[in-house]
Amino acid sequence: MSSTLSHLDKLENQSIFIIREAYSQFRDVAILWSIGKDSTCLLWLVRKAFFGQIPFPALHIDTGYKFKEIYEFRDKYAKEWNLELLVARNEEAIAAGMGPDKSKFNCCNELKTVALKQAIAKHGFKALYLGIRRDEHGIRAKERVFSPRDEDFEWDYKNQPPELWDQYKTKAAEEEHIRVHPLLGWREIDVWQYVQKENIPVTSLYFAKNGKRFRSIGCETCCGPIDSDADTIDKIVDELKTTRISERSGRAQDKESDYMMQKLRSLGYM
Repeated sequence: MSSTLSHLDKLENQSIFIIREAYSQFRDVAILWSIGKDSTCLLWLVRKAFFGQIPFPALHIDTGYKFKEIYEFRDKYAKEWNLELLVARNEEAIAAGMGPDKSKFNCCNELKTVALKQAIAKHGFKALYLGIRRDEHGIRAKERVFSPRDEDFEWDYKNQPPELWDQYKTKAAEEEHIRVHPLLGWREIDVWQYVQKENIPVTSLYFAKNGKRFRSIGCETCCGPIDSDADTIDKIVDELKTTRISERSGRAQDKESDYMMQKLRSLGYM
């Protein structure tokens, strides 16, 4: 019977298994929702895993520099999907004037990583679901599906548990925090084909306008569009079959250096 399943069916089944397995182990959890295509796809899968309900909060890390389309999409679908939406901001850093002009590393670390750590500590989350994929960035290829962090929520990328034959280390030590990555084995084109198949809403930023579109979205100050005429999902899928441009080529923090991204992630960045 499994041989009749499509590639997307198999990915969906595996992700739903991971989502349910994590929830069976950890009840103090949340899903990190950036409002991007991957985390929105993951949110959709969580709804399917729990029969239309999401039994834990959706956490949005708000830097204050997001596109207005992101805020509009977040508020619309948080209401439509009846989400328990939590918005986390590093108010102290924002009040002190932290922004992209203080260097991309400092800005990302203070407004994203520290804000995330504050939210985890405040709400006592034992685990977080994230919609990251291995193919998105070389540093993320080092991740595990169940990825432990220490008591400071920091990631030791040199000491990750083995995951062989879909056997996951789902137990956590008392002081550990777990990041759960149900989309880790998906590709960018898989996400778009699944969005198309399931008719999942995504923000308009992904669709070409005046010959430009965004492939990866985040803060408006640090994201640049690519040249593209792909104004429908069909055209996006066709574009991905031939493009040689990396998905995060428009993200400023990725251009700094791979070491910077690895350092950010070791400190707890998404």
